[in-house]
Amino acid sequence: MSYEAGAALQKALFDALSVDSALRELVGTAIHDADPDGAADLYVVLGPERVAGASDATGAGAVHRATIGVVTTRAGFRAAKAAAARISAILHDASLPLATGRLVALDFLDARASRDRTARTRRVDMTFRARIEL
Repeated sequence: MSYEAGAALQKALFDALSVDSALRELVGTAIHDADPDGAADLYVVLGPERVAGASDATGAGAVHRATIGVVTTRAGFRAAKAAAARISAILHDASLPLATGRLVALDFLDARASRDRTARTRRVDMTFRARIEL
């Protein structure tokens, strides 16, 4: 087990989302690796990640469960769900180049839409499973 490819996976996800023109039409350049202060009314944030060992007799590896969120202060979930759908399409079976390791598989696991009444935000958090050989 190794967290060796954690930063490489984050960069690959960020790069894949940042260059997609359809996602840019929805969120502009509002793709972040942390919830920003003074954020746009709709943005994407690369969120928490869990990693488990996936080494076997053929070599070292890890399974990353990475969360990507879409957050909005707009009324309703429509804009957040549209951006989430685009992100899911971008990452579906994507072959992302990694600076460390090799991405073997990238799969959608689940999503959760929620509302924070105190912060007056809505968000869709999606979890993706990335299997990486090191």
